Amino acid sequence: MAVVKTAISLEAGLLGRIDEVARELDVPRSRLLSQAATQFLDRYDSASLLARLNAAHADGPTAEEVDLRAARRASHGRLIRREP
Repeated sequence: MAVVKTAISLEAGLLGRIDEVARELDVPRSRLLSQAATQFLDRYDSASLLARLNAAHADGPTAEEVDLRAARRASHGRLIRREP
């Protein structure tokens, strides 16, 4: 993976806290910031996917899905009761 240098502006207190944690973890500041950004983006992607899934299912199941679910439940019930 290519590494690119960048300059960012941070509040002094935030940078101090970042440096403190980086020292505690014995990792370079850039690695700590990279890991934090990666975790944030992973959570963002998960939340975004969940929002899209919720929007896609907001109207509830279609009539076809309801019928299919009922058929599967009946089939599962027969399987559990060991009926043909």
